[in-house]
Amino acid sequence: MSGRAAKGADALRTADTGVESIAYQVAALLAVDPNGLAGAVLRGPADPKRDEWLEALRKLLPTGAPWRRVPLGIADSRLLGGLDLAASLSAGRPIAQAGLLAEADGGIIILPMAERVESQVIARIAAVLDHGALRVAREGITVARATRFGVIALDEGITEDEQVAEALSDRLAFRLCFGPAGLHGAVPVMPRRAEIEAARLLLAQVKIPADLPQAFCAAALALGIPSLRAPVFAMRCARAAAALAGRMEVTREDAALAAQLILAPRARQVPEAPVEEQEQPPEQQQKPSDADTQQQQQQDPPSLEDLVLAAAQASLPAGLLAGLGVAARQMARQAGSSGRSGMMRRSAQRGRPIGARPAALRAGLRFALVETLRVAAPWQEYRRREKPHHAAVVHIRREDVRIRRYKQNSETTTIFLVDASGSAALHRLAEAKGAVELLLADCYVRRDRVAVIAFRGRGAEVLLEPTHSLVRAKRSLAALPGGGGTPLAAGIAAGYAMAEASRKRGQTPVIVALTDGRANVTRDGLGGRATAESEALDTARLFRASGIAALLIDTAPRPQAFSRDLASAMGARYVPLPFADAARMSSAVRQAARVSASGP
Repeated sequence: MSGRAAKGADALRTADTGVESIAYQVAALLAVDPNGLAGAVLRGPADPKRDEWLEALRKLLPTGAPWRRVPLGIADSRLLGGLDLAASLSAGRPIAQAGLLAEADGGIIILPMAERVESQVIARIAAVLDHGALRVAREGITVARATRFGVIALDEGITEDEQVAEALSDRLAFRLCFGPAGLHGAVPVMPRRAEIEAARLLLAQVKIPADLPQAFCAAALALGIPSLRAPVFAMRCARAAAALAGRMEVTREDAALAAQLILAPRARQVPEAPVEEQEQPPEQQQKPSDADTQQQQQQDPPSLEDLVLAAAQASLPAGLLAGLGVAARQMARQAGSSGRSGMMRRSAQRGRPIGARPAALRAGLRFALVETLRVAAPWQEYRRREKPHHAAVVHIRREDVRIRRYKQNSETTTIFLVDASGSAALHRLAEAKGAVELLLADCYVRRDRVAVIAFRGRGAEVLLEPTHSLVRAKRSLAALPGGGGTPLAAGIAAGYAMAEASRKRGQTPVIVALTDGRANVTRDGLGGRATAESEALDTARLFRASGIAALLIDTAPRPQAFSRDLASAMGARYVPLPFADAARMSSAVRQAARVSASGP
């Protein structure tokens, strides 16, 4: 931090407040500008403090402002609106019905367990937040209407990997933490509703200093914040704070508060110290006295940019650097699902409903009555005129019929192909065994099935058929000897056969191959490096053709070009680990498998 930034941080200490006061100040600012600030993410389990905060926010909103909860698994017809089935069947013409997002216009929507909300729902809410309008074209209904609301995402994740989707949290201004490390103490004195209403009327007239946008952008850059929404939210927060205080222009205190509330929770790095301070030896750095600091502040007040950065840096969350690993794991988790839940498969009879599709009724399918009536409703008046003497109350035709669709998680089978040849044993077979043991334990936690296939000498051997038993898996691995040639093609073929068998049982296979890539034994058990490598490449192409997820770990002391070619032929992710121990190898496999399990 520069000298001027340090002076800005000193100026903030007089206005420092407790965590609970900051949280309720956020509620007041949201009530002043719920549309511009968009909302907040509340991290922590359900507890009385969180309920008190929500109730305080609700009391500050305008009288009659909508307050809607979005349940998990909400259907598009309820979220976005669509055809009013009963009214349409009665009137014989399409009649639109407003959805939950349209009903929330001018108010707040609550997302319980926001970390589990499906990506489709997140995408629809994000689209409305971006455009301030809802556009629906479905079931014979076309509706476009303006709707603006704030979102309170209740993040109730237990582990660090369970987080609200970045697509939503980036569009909400504030981030608060509840629970043991969150709010405590009594509820502070809140502004009256009349004061909030006066601030709303004043908000549009509040002026922003010309250098404030640049100051917020520079601070965001120094803190490693990649999103351009952060400086925009900071400016809106500063303007709302000025309006709440009855000021016609944003002051330095308002800017500092916005940096504290908006920029600090989003920081991904600690700002670097200026070059002149880094190069100065510690023994030459003299700490100025309080009198000198106060005199220097009076003569040379900190710039707005330094003040904003100082305010944000003074409020950086504890353990910021440690939290960056959590963010990386969250990005990997969002990029692709791991074997934790298997790949999503469509089903005709069981699983989570995902809508309906047109199809002829036959055995094994489930009739979607409501969806069928929705399709038929707009045509009732025409069909009654076409057949006036028909006795049916509702005219249903073959093209109206809809059947239900479901999706379910298939069980994942992780198949380990372990190179136990003499070259691998000479290099790092023990480390490979240790890595596989760590991965086996991870699979056991996720309740995946695991299998172990070893190849050495003249062929491959299935040491362990797919099982949930961690004890059996470790026992089979411990008994694995090393030595002999490298029948790589035979090992790949055995892994492919087991993967196909798992697929036929409705499971999702994932191949993890650990080898040094020194193939020298053909599938017939004969020697010859050139033929062995050619057979291995031909067999590996079966994985790419069938779309089986695979990961190849090159355990050779130096990464082998053939191993990279083999991974390319398999369509597998190639991970060279020439200097890794068992723990690092296991960590790399887990990270890569998260994406591999989702398929290409």
